Amino acid sequence: MKTRTIIATICAALGILATPVSGHDSKTETVTKKFEAAIPNISGKSLLAVEVDYAPGAASPSHTHAKSAFIYAYVISGAIESQVNDGETRVYRAGESWSETPGAVHSISRNASKTEPAKLLAVFILDTNDNPLTTPIK
Repeated sequence: MKTRTIIATICAALGILATPVSGHDSKTETVTKKFEAAIPNISGKSLLAVEVDYAPGAASPSHTHAKSAFIYAYVISGAIESQVNDGETRVYRAGESWSETPGAVHSISRNASKTEPAKLLAVFILDTNDNPLTTPIK
């Protein structure tokens, strides 16, 4: 429980979601900021990259991202089950990717395996001061 509190505090400081799906037995993701910079030739826009680690069986709650965010997600390892808006629920494996348009609802985002970890890189292009980065849907 102490580790989850530390992770939540760090992610809150970064403006990134790290909350349990539900109840005390739920598992969630660990999010680590990897890169952030203003895009010099696109006024008011920034690029931000985060690595999302899912323990076996871990999931993110349904969520949206910053209103201006276009997102490119790339699976680094393992397999991620994902559904964006009313699209099909799909399992993406290492080397596969998808994108999310501004305002998209990410209703399913979880490790497709109960026994192996999974990791993805999410690259955001967004308005420089658009916060919060991730908002859970209640």
